[in-house]
Amino acid sequence: MCFRINYHAAELRGIKTKQLLALSFRLVRNLSSVSKKDSRRSGNDIRETCIMPALIFLCFFFLISWGCTQKETPKKVSLYNKTVENAMGRARNEEDTLRFGFDLRLDPKDDVRIYNSFLEYIEKATGKDLSIKFTEKYEDTVENLGKGITHFAAVGSLSYVVGKEKYGDRIKYLVSGVNDEGEPRYEAVIFTRPGSNIQTVNDLKGKSFAFGPKMSTQGYLIPRKMLEDAGITLKDLSYYIHTDSHINTVSSVLNGECDAGGIQDVLARRLEIEGKIKVLKISDSYPSSLIAYNSTVDSKTVEAVRSALLAFEPTGRHKNMLVDWDKTEMPLGFISVNESEFYKVAVLARKYGLLTK
Repeated sequence: MCFRINYHAAELRGIKTKQLLALSFRLVRNLSSVSKKDSRRSGNDIRETCIMPALIFLCFFFLISWGCTQKETPKKVSLYNKTVENAMGRARNEEDTLRFGFDLRLDPKDDVRIYNSFLEYIEKATGKDLSIKFTEKYEDTVENLGKGITHFAAVGSLSYVVGKEKYGDRIKYLVSGVNDEGEPRYEAVIFTRPGSNIQTVNDLKGKSFAFGPKMSTQGYLIPRKMLEDAGITLKDLSYYIHTDSHINTVSSVLNGECDAGGIQDVLARRLEIEGKIKVLKISDSYPSSLIAYNSTVDSKTVEAVRSALLAFEPTGRHKNMLVDWDKTEMPLGFISVNESEFYKVAVLARKYGLLTK
């Protein structure tokens, strides 16, 4: 054999240009050496056994070198958008389709399955076409609503008061979600891992903490208030992070990235029953999540959707057409409340710099 080639493709991909050149020169030297040793062999034999494979090998090297050295800006491909923008076959292009957004709660695919079945109910009740508008960033849900990119959205009470401050009457209140006790309220929960030596919220001084997005009522606003009620400010934590959903907050605590975290009550209760988390404290009640709409939606459509939501019976006659609706903060449907209910949330939002007026 003239020269043994034994490089795997994976190894070649990791080789830099200078290394490729060095290997190429080494090959040439080996060829030269072989030529001297095999000088008694005919030129044709050498060319067939050494030079031709070597030329192929060199070409292969330079092709890889060229590919590795080209500076190409990688495209940012979102698996979320690919998976969810299609929304289980619900995405439509008709101009008269109403677009619906929602704040992230669980895994994106789970959220889409939940709201996909919910929108099917609204379509049947109103005769309107609806499609899901998914966003990866929590705060984009209310931004899209204010800009008219979406027509309706399920948002937390913090997102609503922040959106109202920024967009004014372009964002309007429709209905509020009802919890499993029949009230338009929800709580936040501070939790840790099972087996942790942390027993109370007071033990979290000097520990790490996982919040949800800054626009999350149950994931950030209320847990921060709970910590302060225990005499713990952000500076008293060893560090803290913001995740993009409640389920990712849970993951960050269970995988050891943080000592404790704050999430919504519905998810916390389910995980506690399953033995996956240890609840440290449940907050006071705050106004529940709600459905809001953009002011460009005509009044006839608004009233049709409002009527459908108020007639919604997720544990009764509409139960079989829904998917995991009991995992939302609105397990018993919707009612209308006075918007003054959101004042409590606005006070905290202003205290933490989320409202400027």
